[in-house]
Amino acid sequence: MLGSAGAGVEMGAMSTETLVDVVGRATKEQLRAVAGHPELRRLFLEEIFRRMSDHFLPEKAKYSCVVVNWRFSGGDGDGGFDRFQTVIEDGTCVSGADLGREPDTTITVAADDFYRIATGNAAVATMFVTGKVKVKGEYAPAVRLAGFFDLPSPR
Repeated sequence: MLGSAGAGVEMGAMSTETLVDVVGRATKEQLRAVAGHPELRRLFLEEIFRRMSDHFLPEKAKYSCVVVNWRFSGGDGDGGFDRFQTVIEDGTCVSGADLGREPDTTITVAADDFYRIATGNAAVATMFVTGKVKVKGEYAPAVRLAGFFDLPSPR
C-alpha cells in the first residue's frame, strides 16, 4: 500500500533483515493495528509465506514430509480466519494460501503474534505455553518446523 501511494516502501523489496528489524522495533499495539487491517494483515502474511522457501534449510528436512495448515484470527475467510498452508517434502518447501493438501497439523495463532514468531522476535515455545499458539493434530511437525528455517536474528 505504501509503495502504491508513492512512499517508496515496498515490502517485497525489503531484505529479510530489514523486515525482521521493522517487526522487532514495532510495538505490540502497532503490530495489532497491522493485523487488524484486512489488507495489511493479508499483505504481511503473504510476504512472510513468500519468503519461507528463501530461508528453508533442505538439509534439515531431507527426510521429512509434513503439511501444516495455518489459521490466523481476524481474517475474512471461513470462520474469520486467514488460512495458509506449508508443505515440506522431498527437500522442498512450498507455502501458499491453499495448496489443497490434507494437513498433518493445524497451527492457530493471532496474526500479530505470528509476525513476531516468524521474524524471530518471539519464542514459539513461550507462545505455546501461554496458549497464544494452538496446535491441532500432530504436535511433532509443529515442534520441528522452526528448525527447518534459517532466519536472521533480531538486532
